[in-house]
Amino acid sequence: MLEKKIEAALNKQVNAELWSSYLYLSMSYDMDNKGFEGIASWFASQTKEEFEHATRIMKYIGERGGKVLLMPVAEVKQEWTSPKEAFEETLKHEKVVTQSIHNLMDMASDIRDYATKSMLKWFVDEQVEEEATATKILEKLTRIESSPAGLYALDHELGKR
Repeated sequence: MLEKKIEAALNKQVNAELWSSYLYLSMSYDMDNKGFEGIASWFASQTKEEFEHATRIMKYIGERGGKVLLMPVAEVKQEWTSPKEAFEETLKHEKVVTQSIHNLMDMASDIRDYATKSMLKWFVDEQVEEEATATKILEKLTRIESSPAGLYALDHELGKR
């Protein structure tokens, strides 16, 4: 059985994951509108992944006898000036998510909820990957910033995800 405090925190994380999905969906459509089909596809895949993260937490809450509480998802930004700006925001956002997961892990440790710590371990590892991926893409965008051919090649590369 989940303690109410951790149950509430996990439900808050579900909302954060759904917001992340919504953010990346917005980025996907904005990049598509700007002609970056590959980058749009990358963000569309990210949208699905974030939704899967929310689903994973909801399933866990149910398995532990808790109740999933779906809350309204806050509005997200609709437009970015460039792919670089979108990925700068992506990296910044993923760092916020990482901190949120770490806070949940601390809470689970404090109340000696080993099952929740075990479930959250997957998210800790996932966030390392998320930040590393966003950093690598951002580094590439920085290197090719003034090269239309480089941006075209990266757009094509990201579309293969």
